[in-house]
Amino acid sequence: MTLPDTPLSPAGADRTFQVDLRGLVDLLSHHLYSSPRVYLRELMQNAVDALTARRRLEPAAPADAFGIRLYADGSVVRVEDDGVGLTEADVHTFLATIGRSSKRAEKIAEQRADFIGQFGIGLLSCFLVADEIHVLSRSAATPEAPAVEWRGRGDGSYTVRTLPASARPRPGTTVTLTPRADAGEWTRPVQVRTLARHFGSLLRHPVTFDDGTGGPGAPVNPEPAPWARTYPTPGARSRALAAYGAEVFGFTPLDTIELDLPAVGLKGIACVLPEGVPAGRRHGHRVHVKGMLLSEQAEEILPEWAFFVRCVVDAESLRPTASRESLYEDDTLAAVRDALAERLRAWIARAAASDPDLLARFLQAHHLAVKSLAVHDDEILRMLLPWLPFETTDGHSTLDEFARTHRTVLVTSSVEEFRQVAAIASAAGLGVVNGGYTYDRELVHRLPEIRPEVSVADLDPATLTAHLDPVDRETELAAAAYLALARDALAVFDCDVALRTFQPASAPALLMDSREARHERTRSQLAREQEGGVWGDILGALRQEAPRAQLILNQLNPLVRTAVAIDEPELARTSAEALYGQAAMLSRRPLRPAESSLINRSFLDLLAHALRKDS
Repeated sequence: MTLPDTPLSPAGADRTFQVDLRGLVDLLSHHLYSSPRVYLRELMQNAVDALTARRRLEPAAPADAFGIRLYADGSVVRVEDDGVGLTEADVHTFLATIGRSSKRAEKIAEQRADFIGQFGIGLLSCFLVADEIHVLSRSAATPEAPAVEWRGRGDGSYTVRTLPASARPRPGTTVTLTPRADAGEWTRPVQVRTLARHFGSLLRHPVTFDDGTGGPGAPVNPEPAPWARTYPTPGARSRALAAYGAEVFGFTPLDTIELDLPAVGLKGIACVLPEGVPAGRRHGHRVHVKGMLLSEQAEEILPEWAFFVRCVVDAESLRPTASRESLYEDDTLAAVRDALAERLRAWIARAAASDPDLLARFLQAHHLAVKSLAVHDDEILRMLLPWLPFETTDGHSTLDEFARTHRTVLVTSSVEEFRQVAAIASAAGLGVVNGGYTYDRELVHRLPEIRPEVSVADLDPATLTAHLDPVDRETELAAAAYLALARDALAVFDCDVALRTFQPASAPALLMDSREARHERTRSQLAREQEGGVWGDILGALRQEAPRAQLILNQLNPLVRTAVAIDEPELARTSAEALYGQAAMLSRRPLRPAESSLINRSFLDLLAHALRKDS
């Protein structure tokens, strides 16, 4: 679309985009930046990059010769630096062209890795809190150049003028904002100081803040990063790092792991969480780039299995995205992630080798995280599988302890199956491990890699049934009528009934029924219901003999001995239903509606019978 006052261009002629600055700022505020507060980070970042360039010009200057000064009194926000500054030509080139960054200019661009910002849009973030940006600068690279003033406005217009050297006696840049009324939340003195501390606490250049009350500027980053300081003893260092982790994350770490990757200039700490977290819940990590806080929620810095730590790191070579609030996924980040993962593995190995108390506390809180790692990491598997806790028929135990008693280890495929058989298997002397939890079944099957003398097999219901003693022939014949009535009553659940003897005698019945068997019976039932139709042909072709559930009654139990002697058919059926319902509830699996109805009905029928008998 051609504006009314714009002359038509010849056909095929190149045209220039017209930029709606207000629309661009709205785009930045809603889609690029997470909050208006980033304006201060962008100003501080530009100041740091300017100081970096100034240091190149004067490498022999004292370390504290150049710094950043912040000022906020409620009416203005000002950021001043002793950096390289700008000439009038620089101002026209870099401040008046959206997307152009001074870090991309000629020789500076060759070493842009020294700079935090690389996208040239940071100054626009100031329009999130102000309608006008005032920049006063003087170049250190061209000392004879005059001071230059640039005023940019939210409507896209700007003015530039040169000023005498006295307007800014020293090289550097001052950016001044007059906040809008609706931006007070982000520009009040207390908030500006808080944001400065938040973003710049690890900056290597001195940063001070002045609230306009007349006192000296307060240091924003009075000390270097805790891992960069010297301490009298290793214990003092460890306590200082733990205290820093507690200050940053709000919890006292179980332990702190120092992180140091010289190849990418990364240093920091990983704080081990003192309590377990759900599997897969990834915590955000605090990532600084050249001292400036980039993100508090950088999940990508560590692999998914490392959800038992939270990290604070400062890196030189990681690339920020355009918003500078996350990391760019590239080969460098992938290599850093792998290297940090190796540091965590090494910490686990050291704890296993030299600090069993720490290892025990760590595994108590984070055994699920370690199990997820051990599944894919053979070294961790060899080191820690004997130490990991599992639910077994001997109680909660490590596999190392369990294997000392049981040379054959059986493992269930579900928690439900384990709960069905645990008491009976324990009494029969079988060693069964609950494989129903995440990673457990797979890890138990790898136990022979650590203990070759141990064999592992999935629990087969027939294995357990074989350890249940049969009753004598006379008892079997005496109970035959009852068993027939019980099978008829439970036929609706595809359940057979048998009589055996087993320990503990307090258990009246054992229900052998797996999730897979129930699923197969449901599928077969659906096929039967669809007989004669298209689905009946399809499902009928897939049908196989569905495995039946089995209710095994315990002849050693007094209640069962009384039940099998019942000669009243209806009462016998009701007692069989009650025994089935009780065994189903003990398995702790979800009850089907028909089973819930059976339990209620059998209870009421038994109660009615007892009341009639007493009356």
